[in-house]
Amino acid sequence: MFLDNPAFEPIRELMLDPSVTEIMINGPDQVYVERNGVMARNSLTFPDPGELNRLIEVMLRRSGREVSSATPYVDFRLADGSRGNVVVPPIAVNGPAVTIRKFTKQLTQVSHLIEAGTLSERMAQFLGAAVAARANILFSGATGTGKTTTLAIFSRYIPESERIITIEDTAELTLQQEHVVQLECRHANLEGKGEVTLADLFRNCLRMRPTRILVGEVRGAEAIDMVQAISSGHEGCLAVLHASSPADAVRRLEMMCLSRGLAMPLWAIRHLIASTIDLIVQHEFVTDGTRKITHMAELGGLDDERIVLRDLFEYRRLETDDAGREHGRWVCGGTEPALLAKCRKMNVPLSAEVYAADGV
Repeated sequence: MFLDNPAFEPIRELMLDPSVTEIMINGPDQVYVERNGVMARNSLTFPDPGELNRLIEVMLRRSGREVSSATPYVDFRLADGSRGNVVVPPIAVNGPAVTIRKFTKQLTQVSHLIEAGTLSERMAQFLGAAVAARANILFSGATGTGKTTTLAIFSRYIPESERIITIEDTAELTLQQEHVVQLECRHANLEGKGEVTLADLFRNCLRMRPTRILVGEVRGAEAIDMVQAISSGHEGCLAVLHASSPADAVRRLEMMCLSRGLAMPLWAIRHLIASTIDLIVQHEFVTDGTRKITHMAELGGLDDERIVLRDLFEYRRLETDDAGREHGRWVCGGTEPALLAKCRKMNVPLSAEVYAADGV
């Protein structure tokens, strides 16, 4: 096991603790951990700064990446699927900063998300049908809200007969299907050469006969490649995007498409997005630190050249009890989803009871 390496000794206990979801090392003298959505300072320190440097060296070794004063920050992944980021001086003023987001072994099934209160059973049925029916879905939210976990879990609804290609900056998606090709970006070397971007990977993957394309995070110029690929017939795309709401997700996607610098007006980009993206699944931390899917919104075309969003499911906060736990419920507006057309085309059953107007 990779944790047997002596360099992991200072953080081994935290890595093995299932209640710890994130480890944040802010230089040798300060460590914070996240448990159940709450961050608190840990007693761990690195009296010998060399220990922290050795830990960083060993963590990066497997990924083949390097960090130095010339390239002072880097993403990496560990053998167990945990992902991390390292920032070193001179960028990190107080010493090397290491952030490790642990791979969540507890959440691997749709039922686990329901039990954790991330979404309701009806929402799960709807989202599963959407994936099976080859809907194009954005999993939106802030850092750490569970977007990638939700995407990975619901990717189970992709049939084994399909060829899946994943595109990620740092490979972390673990899928159950056999026919999966994983593509990962490559950063430029010290001479500034050899970089392979998400946009490069996306354009190349279209030549690989994908049935499904899964994007670990849409963050820039590759956005226009994605929506153009969908519009040309590559449906069933699942992608992660950082945004604070479904409306913000649409705005960010518009801006990323514009950032490519193509001679394409905003109205044309909006038409393209409205005709390609079917559903936005919004993730948030609620007041007690737990993760919820707060909106499932479909794109309903254009009104006065602006993209219309319709909430199919929405989380409503009710109260916070004496123990600090938030209570709420999911509400379904009862709108017949446009996605029904894709479900019928793909022979995917979706009962009207799933999206009937009611508190969920």
